Amino acid sequence: ADLRLGDHVVHEDHGVGKLLGFETKEVGGVTRDYLHLAFRGEDRLYLPHEQLGKLSKYIGADARSPALSRLGGKAWQNLKARARASVRELAGELLLLYAQRQRSEGVAYDLASDWIERLEETFPYRETDDQRRAIDAVMDDLASERPMDRLVCGDVGFGKTEVAVRAAFAVAVNGRQVLVLCPTTILAEQHWNTFRDRYRDFPVRVEMVSRFRRPAEVKAVLKEFQEGKVEVLVGTHRILSRDVIPKQLGLVVVDEEQRFGVQQKELLRALRLEVDVLSLSATPIPRTLHMSLSGLRDISIIETPPEGRRPIRTTVGELDDELIKGALEREKARDGQAFYLHNRVETIEEAAEKLQQLCPGLRFIIAHGQMAEREVEERMPTILAGDADVPVSTTIIESGIDIPQANTLVVERADALGLAQLYQIRGRVGRSDVTAHAYLLYPDASELTPEARARLATLADHTELGAGFQIAMRDLEIRGAGDLLGAEQSGHVAALGFEL
Repeated sequence: ADLRLGDHVVHEDHGVGKLLGFETKEVGGVTRDYLHLAFRGEDRLYLPHEQLGKLSKYIGADARSPALSRLGGKAWQNLKARARASVRELAGELLLLYAQRQRSEGVAYDLASDWIERLEETFPYRETDDQRRAIDAVMDDLASERPMDRLVCGDVGFGKTEVAVRAAFAVAVNGRQVLVLCPTTILAEQHWNTFRDRYRDFPVRVEMVSRFRRPAEVKAVLKEFQEGKVEVLVGTHRILSRDVIPKQLGLVVVDEEQRFGVQQKELLRALRLEVDVLSLSATPIPRTLHMSLSGLRDISIIETPPEGRRPIRTTVGELDDELIKGALEREKARDGQAFYLHNRVETIEEAAEKLQQLCPGLRFIIAHGQMAEREVEERMPTILAGDADVPVSTTIIESGIDIPQANTLVVERADALGLAQLYQIRGRVGRSDVTAHAYLLYPDASELTPEARARLATLADHTELGAGFQIAMRDLEIRGAGDLLGAEQSGHVAALGFEL
């Protein structure tokens, strides 16, 4: 179903070829359907349809075209043998890690507390079925002896945070501590507010460590965390530093794990042997997605949107001042806010200036990651309170900022951003029950790379709510599986194709 003419395919006995067509032929008095495959040079193969099982689509380590194989000869068999040995080695390491996890004694938490029930009752929304299932699965993990390693996959605004809020609470009322790890300072601040708000009536203390707080405050918080007076500590990768010493750690919640670097992931991997780990992600990167699909990690998917949410209307097209002006003014007319994404810090002032001339009646405000912390901190409340009509920003808005009144998004150079990134950014709008609009623009259609075209087409196709999972699958196809296995493996992936 997924094969198109011209696609590269892998035949497990003969190597990498190209699909030329589908034909019906009569051979020896029998008429059947064949796939017509091209290999290196003039080599051709007609594959009877009942042997389709030997064929898989070629997905490589990156988006480059693979070298075609010769029919016959030893080269393909040798490639397969080398890859097999390398995969064995990798599988051995993984099995070892997971065997250690199975053997290591986790903590079985007691979940029969009245407080946990009371926290559930104070949830202001009705849980969707998926969300309920995810919460139950996490609670079962916490009640079991084995350390938890679960990935909760759900679209932006579909209620993943509530799953984490309940897990953290269950661990805290059992006398252990929780670290909540976020990719950006703004997201950390938001989680801090959410957790504090949900625990308002309970004796669970939540604190935050981030560059927005003064060193003296941070020092005091870390001291109290070490003494066990703080149950939940929220922060960026700063909380993985050596001076963050928990009294008794029980759970680590990782939001958007794919945004962390290799070293931080290694640290987390070591932690996984000792404590429960709950990862949240809107677009799981192919690597984590694949590990979950292949059963190495437990996964819960939240696909149902909250009541009243509507899909985001997505327009993909060339940059056009009139289109931008119309979009921004229309949003202002319905008392909402619009995000304008310009991803170059050097020219962001000029971009805002140009917009101001285009729409003189609107108030613009600039925000980007290279500003002084205080400056970003001062501007956030202005944006959140709706005192600026259009925040003009870089991809700093990518992770989880929740601004319900923002319902239009204009991305100036959508062709220059990655698929998961665009998807995350698009999720910044449409957080309420108003129909939201996203305009993904690019300078000139003739200059688009095939990859950028594929990315934008994917976003235009998947506008339905809960498309994050399909998008991650498509990302695996477009980007390939290079980061799935690490550097030394991607050569084998490139030679054989990911499926095989």
